[in-house]
Amino acid sequence: MVGEQTSLETKAWDVLDKVEDPEIPVISIVDLGIVRSVKDIEGHLHVDITPTYSGCPATQVIEDSVNDALHHAKMEPFTVKTVLSPAWSTAMISDSGRSKLEAYGIAPPADESSDKLALMGEERQIKCPNCGSHDTKMVSQFGSTPCKAHFKCNDCLEPFDYFKCL
Repeated sequence: MVGEQTSLETKAWDVLDKVEDPEIPVISIVDLGIVRSVKDIEGHLHVDITPTYSGCPATQVIEDSVNDALHHAKMEPFTVKTVLSPAWSTAMISDSGRSKLEAYGIAPPADESSDKLALMGEERQIKCPNCGSHDTKMVSQFGSTPCKAHFKCNDCLEPFDYFKCL
């Protein structure tokens, strides 16, 4: 949302901010950074979305949800386009989105250096979203969805998902 927006673009951003991610319903697709751009070109909205990863099984559901939301808000004419380049990254998740993930019990993506430790065979230092401890251990590289890993806290003993840094 850089630069000056038309009222149509502003309204579209507001509508899309209410579209929940189908796999994590506490966060909007805007907070996740899936909505890349909204442009008003002579009264026709052009919306670009990018999946969190190219094989994401929720991509079509998200596109359908965007179409439905814009249609119900009577924002026609519009075009929704899925773009894969540049690729989505966890850096696109808003601060608000990170807070919502943690409040929901999903550890938000850590800084890149933490995930790089895993590449070197070292343990990631992921903060438990339940108690705040950093004494955690990865149980599985894949959690409830492919973009998350499954962890367990050694202090509170609660399991939790970690949104992998991409």
